[in-house]
Amino acid sequence: MQIHPIRTEADHDSAVARIAELIGARPDTAEGEELDILATLVDAYEAKHHAIDAPDPIAAIQFRMEQQGLTRKNLEPLIGSRARVSEVMTRRRSLTLAMIRRVRNELGISADVLIGHLEKKRHKRVHSGKFERAQVNSKRQTAAR
Repeated sequence: MQIHPIRTEADHDSAVARIAELIGARPDTAEGEELDILATLVDAYEAKHHAIDAPDPIAAIQFRMEQQGLTRKNLEPLIGSRARVSEVMTRRRSLTLAMIRRVRNELGISADVLIGHLEKKRHKRVHSGKFERAQVNSKRQTAAR
């Protein structure tokens, strides 16, 4: 057993191939120990280099609806009127905090998934607002000259 840190994609591919060979190894054997160590190394490498972003909140709601056989009509008590559900599901309107709480409680979707989009949107709006103000100020200065 010759194990070394996983630093490159080639190291990762090699470790994954070796894991595939060892997958049926018994826990209290040398192969089982090697499998455990390689799995830990691969997991750490993938967490650092292949991080998975949180799912889009609407995609998460759609997935849960599909799992539970729900329709948009079933979302009305959680989100609001038929029109409001349509606006949210087509991404024309954001989920409010009250909606997020109801969706979390009734559908069991993590609040982190549902809330994450608010932070991204707020961050984008703040930065775009600064950019827009800079453009307006620049136009005013140009017009004043």
